[in-house]
Amino acid sequence: MLTDARALAPGLSAHPLAPGADAGALASLADWCGRYSPWITLDGAAAGQYGICLDVTGCAHLFGGEAAMLDDLARRLAGFAIQARIAIADSLGAAWAVARYGGDVTTIVPAGGARAALARLPVAALRLSPPAADALARLGLGRIGELWSVPRGALTARFGREVTYRLDQALGRAAEPLSPRPPRTSFWSRLAFAEPIGHRDHIARAAGQLVAELCAVLAREARGARRVELRLYLADGTVQRIGAGLNRASRDPAHLLRLLAEHLPSLEAGFGADLMILMAGQSDPLPAGQISLDGRAAKDRPGEDLAPLLDRLGNRLGPANIARFAPVQSHLPEVAARLVPPLRPASAADAGLGKAVPWRHITRRPVYLLPRPELITAVAEVPDSPPVLFRWRGIAHRVQRGDGPERLAPEWWHDMRAETAGLARETRDYYRIEDSRGQRYWLYRRGLYGGDMRQNPDWYLHGFFA
Repeated sequence: MLTDARALAPGLSAHPLAPGADAGALASLADWCGRYSPWITLDGAAAGQYGICLDVTGCAHLFGGEAAMLDDLARRLAGFAIQARIAIADSLGAAWAVARYGGDVTTIVPAGGARAALARLPVAALRLSPPAADALARLGLGRIGELWSVPRGALTARFGREVTYRLDQALGRAAEPLSPRPPRTSFWSRLAFAEPIGHRDHIARAAGQLVAELCAVLAREARGARRVELRLYLADGTVQRIGAGLNRASRDPAHLLRLLAEHLPSLEAGFGADLMILMAGQSDPLPAGQISLDGRAAKDRPGEDLAPLLDRLGNRLGPANIARFAPVQSHLPEVAARLVPPLRPASAADAGLGKAVPWRHITRRPVYLLPRPELITAVAEVPDSPPVLFRWRGIAHRVQRGDGPERLAPEWWHDMRAETAGLARETRDYYRIEDSRGQRYWLYRRGLYGGDMRQNPDWYLHGFFA
């Protein structure tokens, strides 16, 4: 107990437990471990066990072998004042068991040596639940090696599938897929430095080299990047990153470098970066383009010339702020168009029904619509005729010219949207109006005269013409 500890050591410094801060520190350390492998996942952080799992398959040669990689990782963690136990094995279960119960700070289990490495470890090293581990201990099976002689059928009948399944995972007989964070990418380039670099020009030059290497990899696979991310692994154990998204897949080095260069000033290199990695977080198939007679790539896809400009605008303003209007099959003007990505191809889905909306229907609308129609006071001399006077926001407007009505009936074939149901369930008669100042408006009358309808329908201002 804390009171007993303070009695033994009066000068003991105590700090409150902070699971959230610990989990955040572990996630930051896992990001930093991306210098060794692109496939990383956290292990047991929710249970307070704090581990990081890396799949280093195909990565060890970049550091001179598994032993050199292990030494480099242990040395850097010691420099950060982090005490860690590290193990490399054929399976995740074996590496987990040896790292936590093996006794050595660093261990490399030889290929095919998992069985021998696990034999002397306690059964808890199999990542069993506490009840299963306690039950095995009560039966005198305290070591993993003691399970070799027990028939699998007896273990399954007594403990279910848990013990045999965990045993198969540790020995590499059962697959144990990882869920990497961030999601794994197959296309990346890496550049390590003998001494940390921090000057902005050096970082930009290194970024250009990484972009060229990544584009060469993408060209060999006939793919193009849709999102790229540049990571700087700093000497103080932190990671700086910048990224850029593209509307259309590309592997043009000049274009990708231009997008990244706009974010380079935001990087804080601190004591310098000793490793840089550029990865394509998302990619699409991109076959080789046709070359024209003048040596330039032929633009055979709509929007090909526009894509680089849209990428730069989205990179500066944010992708969500770059969009275009697509028509929607609706009689209601406020829902007759919606925002879609700028280079999204037109399809019948944009219309909402089986065919696209003719643009002549859209061009008759005002250049500006109010977010919601605003109630006005209008005076009409004759039913179904344009008003001669209306008042909007306290200002009277005398009508010089008027055209209409254009009658829009309710969309009875489907339920109205919640945001338009209040105004859309009655017939609208729209009028194009020009006042004495030369300003032109789009008004409508809600409801009809006569019958069982109200005798004085409401008037609304909905938009403005140029």
